[in-house]
Amino acid sequence: MKKVFVFGASSGLGAAIVDHFVGLDYAVTGVARHPTHNPLLANISTIACDATNKVQVEEAVAQIANDAWVISTMGSFKSDNPVDYLGHRYLVDALQAKGVKRFLLVTSLGCGKSWQYLSPQAKAMFGDSVREKSLAESWLQSSTLDYTILRPGGLQDGPSNGQGVLSQDTEVHGSISRGEVAHLIQRLLFSETSIGQIYQCVE
Repeated sequence: MKKVFVFGASSGLGAAIVDHFVGLDYAVTGVARHPTHNPLLANISTIACDATNKVQVEEAVAQIANDAWVISTMGSFKSDNPVDYLGHRYLVDALQAKGVKRFLLVTSLGCGKSWQYLSPQAKAMFGDSVREKSLAESWLQSSTLDYTILRPGGLQDGPSNGQGVLSQDTEVHGSISRGEVAHLIQRLLFSETSIGQIYQCVE
């Protein structure tokens, strides 16, 4: 049975990803600062981890099988918890040291070269978070991990609907349901051609 570890599992997209893979009968472990914040995690294996604490990240990664899939949706929008870059730096380093290879990082539209496509309003609203996520992407890209980066548009509640479109190196705008993002993540993790690639997705 494939093992999947989801960082940022207690809410939002992370919780939707957990729900998706549990529904497929994968062996899912949810990793979050406060796993108890999501009652649904009570039915699966969980790890409590403050990703801004290097030791806690290393202890969490020590529990990950080297052939597992690791997914992270961690973010600090509207929070004083600077996990976007620092947390992912610790996570990438720990995965690399442990020998865990397959990692999918979820960031957002506007990261990296797509910054130029963000509106002034968007830059003012969540630009700092996007810049931190861009730093995380850069750190990951210089690692030895078999990584894939996914930049979804605006996230909305809802199940997978088959309407998500993956694209690369082009300007896109729009939104996408969290369930559909989870479905696309599964698709990307199964594809060896997605290793070392950056995708964006909207409906």
